[in-house]
Amino acid sequence: MAASRVYTTCALLLIGLMLLGQGQGQGQGRMEAAACPLYCLDVDYVTCPSSGAEKLPARCNCCLTPKGCTLHLSDGTQMAC
Repeated sequence: MAASRVYTTCALLLIGLMLLGQGQGQGQGRMEAAACPLYCLDVDYVTCPSSGAEKLPARCNCCLTPKGCTLHLSDGTQMAC
């Protein structure tokens, strides 16, 4: 009875170690988190290459905008995301 508990415990530990090691590869299967700043810019509208010259609804900052899009600020400046 005690031997089966030892084998079960060892098996669970081995499975846990294998699951933990899955995300440690060279860029594959790796999860990365990106911090999103908690501030809003005064954005009039957004343009993206995929939508052509269409003015899309304003977003707070580049963190909430798809990559490659441009924020058009109310002071006339632009911010590439």
